[in-house]
Amino acid sequence: MTGILNGKVALVSGARRGIGLAIAKALQAQGAKLVALASSPGSLGELHQALGGGPDVLPLALDVRDEAACQAVVQQAIERMGRVDILVNNAGVYQAKPFLQFSSQDFRDLMEVNLFGVLHLMQAVLPHLVGNGWGRIINIASTAGKWGSRNQSAYNTSKHAVVGLTRCVALETAQTGVTVNAICPGFVQTDMVEELKAQTAAASGDPEALIQAVLSRVPMNRILNPEEIAALAVFLASEASSGMTAQSILVDGGMVMT
Repeated sequence: MTGILNGKVALVSGARRGIGLAIAKALQAQGAKLVALASSPGSLGELHQALGGGPDVLPLALDVRDEAACQAVVQQAIERMGRVDILVNNAGVYQAKPFLQFSSQDFRDLMEVNLFGVLHLMQAVLPHLVGNGWGRIINIASTAGKWGSRNQSAYNTSKHAVVGLTRCVALETAQTGVTVNAICPGFVQTDMVEELKAQTAAASGDPEALIQAVLSRVPMNRILNPEEIAALAVFLASEASSGMTAQSILVDGGMVMT
């Protein structure tokens, strides 16, 4: 397969479904070989099939909270695929409730995945990218990393941290041939949206009221689809984005204008 990413190897965390799977498929469609990461070993066969199978797809299980495991997975990816050129940090978790109902452990749990998972994989792959003189790191943050919102204090804090980390590492690598950017999706039709609807239903019994409240804040008046996020990821992974680093780019239907 030929495309703008032909010959590149992309490592994508949280690749089993939603935005991660859409990004993996989009990178693959442009010629990239894939190291597709999922948290559950039992899902690897399904993931491999979803990406067409074959030797150019390497599905691996990884708990991104485990720093040593992240180092081992990156080393395995390099040994099996020959190199890694692109890292997409997509793995994430979500929780919503009023601030006073959050425990400190709730905050730690979200930070362990949403921030430290990103940090672990970046530190594992960055020496390899810098050594090659070319690389792309794409962190999936959120509009929650750009503004405040009710009942999401732990999640927002973790995503603000991802945006800050992206900027700082981008500055340190700006002259190495490696770019570091973040994508900040708005409301996208994924399991996370379904989870939010379920939580709303449990609290108020009316999940559709949540959707209407969400759409009232989105000028395009619709929920996005994962492929719209994936299209930007392909651009950021390509040579065409070589002049961009330290950016956190909103894809949100016009919801946040900064």
